[in-house]
Amino acid sequence: MKVTILQFPGTNCEYDTEHAFKSLGAKTEILWHKSETVPEDTDLLVVAGGFSYGDYLRSGAIAKFSPVMQAVTKYANDGGKVLGICNGFQVLTEAGLLPGALKRNESLHFLSKHHHLQVVSNDNVFLKELNNGDILNVPIAHHDGNYYIDAEGLKELYANNQVLLKYCGAQGEEKNPNGSVDAIAGVCNKEKNVFGLMPHPERAMERLLGSNDGVKMLQGFLQA
Repeated sequence: MKVTILQFPGTNCEYDTEHAFKSLGAKTEILWHKSETVPEDTDLLVVAGGFSYGDYLRSGAIAKFSPVMQAVTKYANDGGKVLGICNGFQVLTEAGLLPGALKRNESLHFLSKHHHLQVVSNDNVFLKELNNGDILNVPIAHHDGNYYIDAEGLKELYANNQVLLKYCGAQGEEKNPNGSVDAIAGVCNKEKNVFGLMPHPERAMERLLGSNDGVKMLQGFLQA
């Protein structure tokens, strides 16, 4: 399997992401944002985390105008699988490839810690190696991770099984770190080929570093 990882000015998780997928046996390529095409042998396109363009204006707001994003949009519209992690999630919402928006954390503070997540829907390639209700422990690191969508949009997300992950406590109890609507941590599009989440599964690949719960999350793509 070939995983292509986007790199914008300010991206800082591309090498973590590359390491994670290589550890699972995938081939990888890091693609600079000025490229106007996505490599033809790409099986999964990842928009990695970081601070594209320094998060100026609004997180992801400038990155959506990078030359590569037209190719990303075409790749997604043609059915290609896309994963946006943290800033990548912000970029995908800004580009209109995922519903909703990410705004400033309710506390107005940058959050960097492990946090528990609950799997809401495994009816997709991303989380198919997990069970609904599973509790995961995955790092978060964001300032603008407060997911927002209006009431009608939220209803539609649930109707289409587009809510993938929610923030929770260790036992699945309610624990929302950033004020996200309904404690949502990750969503997908209606077609279930574009995925976004604020937590960092690529940083949860080894027990030595606190958790390996990211392994099964990313393995879903490799088993597609």
